[in-house]
Amino acid sequence: MKKFPRFNEYKVLIYRILLAYVFYFVARVLFFIYNQNLIEIISVLDFVKLSYHGLTFDTTTILYTNSLFIILSIFPIIITTKKNFQKVLFYLYFTTNLAVYATNFIDFIYYRYSFNRSTRASLDTLENESNKSLLFFNFLINYWHVFFLLFLCSFLWIFLYKKVKNKSEISKPNFKYFATSIVSFLLITALCIGGIRGDFRKSTRPINLLDASRYVSNSSQADFVLNTPFAIIRTWNTNTFKKEKFVDNASIDSLIVPIKQYKNNIKTKPNIVIFILESYGREYISSFNKQMKIPNYKGYSPFIDSLSQHSLIYTNAYANGYKSIHGMSSIIAGIPSFENAFTSSSYSKQKIESLVSVLKGEGYDTSFFHGAPNGSMGFLGFGNILGFNHYYGKAEYNNDDDFDGVWGIWDEPFFQYFNKTLSKKKNPFMATLFSVSSHEPYIIPEKYEGKFDKGTVNIHQTIGYTDYALKQFFQSAKKESWYNNTIFVLVADHGNTIAFDEYKKEFNRHTVPVLFFSANEKYVGVNNELAQQIDIYPTLLDMIGYEKPFRSWGRSLINDKKVSPFVMKYSADMYQFMCGDYICTFDGKKAKGFYKKEDKDLKNNLIFSRNKEMNLLELKCKAFLQDYMERIIDKKLDSNSK
Repeated sequence: MKKFPRFNEYKVLIYRILLAYVFYFVARVLFFIYNQNLIEIISVLDFVKLSYHGLTFDTTTILYTNSLFIILSIFPIIITTKKNFQKVLFYLYFTTNLAVYATNFIDFIYYRYSFNRSTRASLDTLENESNKSLLFFNFLINYWHVFFLLFLCSFLWIFLYKKVKNKSEISKPNFKYFATSIVSFLLITALCIGGIRGDFRKSTRPINLLDASRYVSNSSQADFVLNTPFAIIRTWNTNTFKKEKFVDNASIDSLIVPIKQYKNNIKTKPNIVIFILESYGREYISSFNKQMKIPNYKGYSPFIDSLSQHSLIYTNAYANGYKSIHGMSSIIAGIPSFENAFTSSSYSKQKIESLVSVLKGEGYDTSFFHGAPNGSMGFLGFGNILGFNHYYGKAEYNNDDDFDGVWGIWDEPFFQYFNKTLSKKKNPFMATLFSVSSHEPYIIPEKYEGKFDKGTVNIHQTIGYTDYALKQFFQSAKKESWYNNTIFVLVADHGNTIAFDEYKKEFNRHTVPVLFFSANEKYVGVNNELAQQIDIYPTLLDMIGYEKPFRSWGRSLINDKKVSPFVMKYSADMYQFMCGDYICTFDGKKAKGFYKKEDKDLKNNLIFSRNKEMNLLELKCKAFLQDYMERIIDKKLDSNSK
């Protein structure tokens, strides 16, 4: 120990942090005991596996809670073992840990009413109660055993903490002491950052509530994997879901028509294949820009251009969010994301009527493909919530020779894997593939260097590569028996690096291509009307002749006569609603601006020259938001909820 300064201090620190893990496990076990009739865990093996996955979320919570404690414990100074300093650490440790840890015990009881781990939204609900003291007193009387268990765990925790002490050492402030202290400080800090994020991989974002669903076979198990402090921390600044009463229900039904029902086509069961192309903005495809009259325009997608000639394309389509997971929820479930993503909110884990659930009800096999590490972007978790039968990621592909070194499997080989996997499936099937390669750092396989035009911005070369991967896919797929009975959809999750000024305009920053193709060319043409990602779900159901009512804020792009073409999105800290001749910007309470539809830069505000069409536009925006918030908060995301 003398050869390595502060060895005993680090050993004691590890012991103290491990104590937190022990008591978080105890809380998880108690949570399950109290709610075992609501959480389906059928075997000891499942219990152990889910508890193991829960360590990831415990790590984030424990390191987040103890960040100051850890920093002070390892700071490169010579007084850290002094008695008074250790006393400060003791009170800091238990003040923070017990306050945070106690929130787990709330859900021993509250979970049976909410069916979710408590979040920031739960605290906001409590703020509206005027009798907080009475509520607390009743909770104390009725659930005294919960307080007893909290007291018992706290007592044991403190007792075990005191069993191992830091011995006061007299250390000379020499070079070795400070050098090793600084190196250890930097290393431990780096490890803590990785632990708080969830891992060190660039391909994954900091974990959130959605990631718990990656590991489950039943949605209730996600709450066992989570812990309540994590749920509160991750939703602390994300609860923008609040009910507003702008209009009556009759106005919502007439203006928005949230429950759709189409009887325009004979019922059929074609396969449905959806390509969600990473960062593949409308800007990069020539066939979607013929009407734009952009000076010196050039596209980078020759195959999509050729496919467009045999497809129905929408050249004026927009994304309903700004992140990849937003694209998934908008396209597959028809749920847009505004100021904060629905998928990252506390409301994401609920029954959701979607393209997945509807088609499963019609006998379809459903699957989701993404070549990145499983769970990347939150797709696996949200896919489990939606109910996909199968998820195929980097793990299932199982060949790291085709790994791009950053995000996932190169598009070309993964698209071929997609085709081969689909060719083994029984018809009908619905499959969604989310591409990978057209993403920062914008690299392509070495063997293709020089093959694709590098263009004027960093993404152009990878756009060309993904377009080529699509070409190879279609060349292979057309040889398969399922190909001729399949509707293909091409759409992007969002845009990316902008090359042309037209797409730098505020309203044009979230444009995407929307393309429908089938071998029989039933739907062919160019449509310049407004379209959006949430329209894809109802359009597909209309195309296959689905006649039952279903929940959708979007509209069928081929037959809807009740709802006029519109776009609803969030950008520049404003809701933006476009319909007819105008664009309305809305702050969540009232309209802040009206602009002519040609004014995509939103420069000339006409709010002081309001007319009837503008007033109706604001009313539609209010009706949309009111129904959106109510259905999400009240968990009514299906057609059976009025």
